Amino acid sequence: MAQPLMPKATAVWLIEKTSLSFEQIADFVQMHPLEVQAIADGEVAQGIIGYDPVSNMQVTREEIARCEADSSARLVLSATAVPLPKGRGKGGRYTPVAKRNDRPDGIAWLLRNHPELPDAQIGKLLGTTKDTIQKVRDRTHWNSANIKPRDPVILGLCTQGALNTAVSTVQERLRAEGIAIPVPAPAESD
Repeated sequence: MAQPLMPKATAVWLIEKTSLSFEQIADFVQMHPLEVQAIADGEVAQGIIGYDPVSNMQVTREEIARCEADSSARLVLSATAVPLPKGRGKGGRYTPVAKRNDRPDGIAWLLRNHPELPDAQIGKLLGTTKDTIQKVRDRTHWNSANIKPRDPVILGLCTQGALNTAVSTVQERLRAEGIAIPVPAPAESD
């Protein structure tokens, strides 16, 4: 069962503003009934301001009235009317400054050795944009004279497992569609 927000402060408010039993309050805020009784006696939670669960949409006024009428009934936490915040996505990948100049080399290596990989997959693997991939492919990148295809795993831009997974996934999809897998271009001699 979910616990209400700020249980001690909620217990203080319920003790002061309702005629619920200690057991009902303790069950709702997930505390021991003796703790709730100690709060009511002023031995615990001195100075804690009550937290209104009704105005904060944790329980309805009708639910409190229902439980006040029947001492065996238990308060039920309301489904929140406020949408819960979405978890933060992974966002962009951070590449240390020292490795940023190696990224075009990794892109060139992937374009040469795994031409079947779509730009989106390369971008996800290396944390780069489709625009940068296209510039490396067209040799219009600002540093294209110095780009040497190097393995992105050795450069530390991605893991071998991630590269293998990406390549095998794309190759399986191409086989299922009946498309021939492109053969890598032969390595250029320096």
